[in-house]
Amino acid sequence: MPQEIQDDKSVKKDNSKRNSRKKRLYPIIFTCVFFSLLFAGMLGYTCYYSYANRMELINNSYNGRQQILLAQNTRGTIYSSSGDVLAETVTDAEGNESRSYPYGKEFAHIVGYSTNGRAGVEALANYYLINTSIDISEKVKSDASGEKYPADNVYTTLDVKLQETAYNALSAYQGAIVVSNPKTGEILAMVSKPDFDPNSIEEEWSSFVSSSSNTQLLNRVTQGLYPPGSTFKIVTALEYIKENKDTYNNYSFNCTGKFTLGEDSISCYHGANHGSVNLFSSFAKSCNSSFANIGMTLDKKSFADLLDTLMFNSELPLTMNYNKSYASCDEDISNSDMMQLSIGQGTTTITPMHLNMITCAIANDGVLMKPFVIDRVESADGKKVASFGSSEYKRLMSEDESDILTSLMEGVVENGTATKLKGLSYTAAGKTGSAEFNSESDSHAWFTGFAPAEDPEICVTIIIENAGSGGEYAVPVAKRIFDAYFGA
Repeated sequence: MPQEIQDDKSVKKDNSKRNSRKKRLYPIIFTCVFFSLLFAGMLGYTCYYSYANRMELINNSYNGRQQILLAQNTRGTIYSSSGDVLAETVTDAEGNESRSYPYGKEFAHIVGYSTNGRAGVEALANYYLINTSIDISEKVKSDASGEKYPADNVYTTLDVKLQETAYNALSAYQGAIVVSNPKTGEILAMVSKPDFDPNSIEEEWSSFVSSSSNTQLLNRVTQGLYPPGSTFKIVTALEYIKENKDTYNNYSFNCTGKFTLGEDSISCYHGANHGSVNLFSSFAKSCNSSFANIGMTLDKKSFADLLDTLMFNSELPLTMNYNKSYASCDEDISNSDMMQLSIGQGTTTITPMHLNMITCAIANDGVLMKPFVIDRVESADGKKVASFGSSEYKRLMSEDESDILTSLMEGVVENGTATKLKGLSYTAAGKTGSAEFNSESDSHAWFTGFAPAEDPEICVTIIIENAGSGGEYAVPVAKRIFDAYFGA
């Protein structure tokens, strides 16, 4: 056989072997590349997740990094909107650190505590309060003197004067008060009673948690669920206005003190007979019979949609712990339940914070601003670390609808159950409620409203447990808060 033919066969054989090896290597190469990319993707996602959720990861009670940071940094200070110290770390002569709350019980639930867990602003801002953002030069000075680094400081939206006024106005009653700015979402004051002294919480902790009936640690503003009573007539009226845009002014009803449909009936508070009423006077006088009548005319599917829009049975735009409010309406709802729903009784429950948010939306042309209590974070040497400004959450109603509801709430002050707010140096709009909570017809006293009515700056929501009439007990508390704000 010629040499050329033999060489050509050898070359083809070698090429065939190389091609065969390449084919066997392809799956291996593909697998290596795939897993390398997968590992890189997982690593990238882990880095992104750790950065994006750094606060939650640091705040996790299982994360030992917190103790490392606290060993290096002195926990930061919490301030009011005007720079008053609400919480600070003090060090005794032996170098032992403790948390001090200069206002004691007055800011208990909203500022919170950082011992035996955390609550309030102490919990919300924990990431910043245990981290430091001071310059390297300041760290060097601390290292040289053997001192810990000062952690970042938190400035809140809380107003000391309004907080003290609300706290004192609630007096010995159990209940809750929240004060906010409807145009920005700033929480100006938040009071819940019964309360506790955060300065002695470590010593008293066992007594707080030893009994399930002890509710001192419960923030009633965001976690207390109550029947809304007549304050819910805001919702019922809104649905009626939506369904009767052109004819709501024509509504009329003759109240005899009771509304009866078949075997079901609803009575007005203390059996009051309101006589001939329209929508505005029904609302001002808080006529249960008229609103039960209104409720029976409403489209159940549309009402259910409104409840969804107003955030019942759903999440709220809050960063602090809260409970969901509950209200139910569907095609199968009984007449009795529909009448109870229309006046805010039955199984319907709401938190004071949720009611305040609905009221704020009315005061702000139908738009709800996201509530917030932390304004900004600054380093110990004065640099801005983070800022938490105002942001729109969503529209709860049209501007026209908010205007009509405002007019209804002004009528409550001028001619209805909140006349203690009438004829003052400022105008107010609101809705009272007397929410029955047991078979003995005992009731919680509610008020929710805002001022000035024509250009709202402040929104106040109050519940006083087992006090009776909202007009008699909650409205005077609201007046004290409004007076403090406007300097009246």
